[in-house]
Amino acid sequence: MGNEQAIGSTCSGHRVTAAHATPTGSGRPLVLFDGGCPMCRREIAHYRRNARSSALTWIDIAAPTSPLPIDGIDHDTAMARFHVRDAAGRWHTGADAFVEMWSHLARYRHLARVLRTTRLVAALDWVYTRFASWRLARRCSDDACHIPSRNEESP
Repeated sequence: MGNEQAIGSTCSGHRVTAAHATPTGSGRPLVLFDGGCPMCRREIAHYRRNARSSALTWIDIAAPTSPLPIDGIDHDTAMARFHVRDAAGRWHTGADAFVEMWSHLARYRHLARVLRTTRLVAALDWVYTRFASWRLARRCSDDACHIPSRNEESP
């Protein structure tokens, strides 16, 4: 990867680089995840072990080097719901984001197709929305997920 600067997570040996974290659609799906959440970190590590995970760019939004905001998605917005940007540059959130991510992963693409064709994504998103609210409240209690802005950081 030459002189590219690593950003975010290096989970499972994958490096995310500044070249991949472009604000416009690069033709490569982009996954924003909370690496500070133990459950989220384990789940994403599972997906990143998938043989086709290298087709996705993975960005740990809890990392101090996180490139947020990206396409107007700031840290607080990314923390509230799971976000995936597809190859065309469209953002998917919640259950729809999982389905978009799964559509690129071996063994999961069939599940993604079934969920989309049976129109179950909306029902799953109803459940996900409640879970995400609980997760955010639990994860961010006592300002635990606050990332100082560049203006707040000490010199």
